Amino acid sequence: MSDEDAERSDTRRLPTLDKTPDGAEKTDGAAPAGADAPATGTADHHRVRRFRSARRVPAALVALVLLAAAGLLLYDVAAVRADRPAMTWRRWLARELGTRHLDSPWVLGAAALAVVLGIWLVVSAVTPGLRQVLPMRPAAPDIRAGLDRAAAALVLRDRAMEVAGVQSVRVAVSRRKAKTHAVSHFRELDEVRADLDTSLGEGLRQLGLAHELRLTVDVRRPKKR
Repeated sequence: MSDEDAERSDTRRLPTLDKTPDGAEKTDGAAPAGADAPATGTADHHRVRRFRSARRVPAALVALVLLAAAGLLLYDVAAVRADRPAMTWRRWLARELGTRHLDSPWVLGAAALAVVLGIWLVVSAVTPGLRQVLPMRPAAPDIRAGLDRAAAALVLRDRAMEVAGVQSVRVAVSRRKAKTHAVSHFRELDEVRADLDTSLGEGLRQLGLAHELRLTVDVRRPKKR
């Protein structure tokens, strides 16, 4: 192969722009814009849900209490059927239920306790839990990722410490906010706050969270001793 043939093989024809009759530009040799472009951002349209807690501890406690109560009651019923006296607690409970009125403080207290326990169980069943895990934007339909709030706060703190003039930083990340309290020992406070807004805002975007956190920055001078 000669040098002239190699030069021809490496040379490509560039697309040209031709004017169409209606005034629009037509690209020759290139596909229309958006024709074969990948559908980016489709995962953002799907609602990202929080991670649900398994709640093994409440479920285990409720199961153990119910199992113990059912076993004790079943044993006492079987003992009475076998012509043995009922347990003291069941005789006391039957006597109290037969003699106490509904407006008794003990009855009202037991009813309030049962209501509180019922509400706690219902709330535990319907709420997701795992408040420490922030859901992230899905990179694929079948992949879910989450970021711990303490890890997110640590990343933002490291970025804030890189800003000139920052002496110390405290970052608190909640489900909806990222609060930053910085101490600056030199430079103007407005300049430090502007740099922190820029740096931390970029840091929040790089975290890839599904729900954008609201950033608040507080910059102060160190306390005089």
